[in-house]
Amino acid sequence: MRRSADAIDVRQRLVERLLPRAGKLALSYFRSPGLQVDLKSVQDSVTAADFQVEKLLSSKLRGAFPSDGFWGEEGGQSGNLAGDNFVWVVDPIDGTNNFARGIPHWCISVALVRGDRVELGCIHDPVNRETFLARRGAGAWLNGKRIAASEVRELGRARVNVGFSYRRPPSIHLRAIDLLLARNCEYSRMASGALGMAWTACGRFDAYWEPHINSWDVLAGLAIAREAGCWVSDFFADSGFLEGNSILAAAPGIATDLRELLEPLNQESRLWTKAAKTV
Repeated sequence: MRRSADAIDVRQRLVERLLPRAGKLALSYFRSPGLQVDLKSVQDSVTAADFQVEKLLSSKLRGAFPSDGFWGEEGGQSGNLAGDNFVWVVDPIDGTNNFARGIPHWCISVALVRGDRVELGCIHDPVNRETFLARRGAGAWLNGKRIAASEVRELGRARVNVGFSYRRPPSIHLRAIDLLLARNCEYSRMASGALGMAWTACGRFDAYWEPHINSWDVLAGLAIAREAGCWVSDFFADSGFLEGNSILAAAPGIATDLRELLEPLNQESRLWTKAAKTV
């Protein structure tokens, strides 16, 4: 057990040193005029910053720990992503559409995974100089200060950050908003799943929900939200690590109500996924 903890210690220290450097690199692109933006798919943008930040993180993490697997959103994949070895899961810019439009709501997300456990979650927001960090079993932190989920207990006093994915029918998203508003629950959509999870962890939001999200967008935030005391759904179920899944992170006082409200939509999303695979 001690050797395992030591292995995570050394990885955590490297990530904490790397994130400010990666953030500085990302900011140099964010603040430069004429940034080229390409589309990977419908409303899914990518910029030179995405590639360069991932290249930096990949080179340093893989260089320091060559036996670890690596999975970056922009195609950087190496090593074994299965089994019980360490795997780095990286989103170099989460919220690229915001980034490309000059909207200061985006972040860098790094998770360290082993099997179906997220051992370490790190989210760095360079614009606001905020770094969220969580380690399995050791709590969640924002700039070195302990954070905790909201204490809200009524949906009528809550605000849920609702994510959206073109990989699912828009009707699922719209029905979620209808269901929330019918319970007098406010909602926001801010186009960064990682920050949505982190902001739920520190109580700025009371929950985060999305019908389908990928591992690089959510795993660091999952660790942070769980360690902050949120109830978090089982993202790893049904091959979620490799194929994505729905996610709900909620303050404990409203978790049961939200699960009852949104689970039918999650079930519909999973059925839609299974149907798509047979086509």
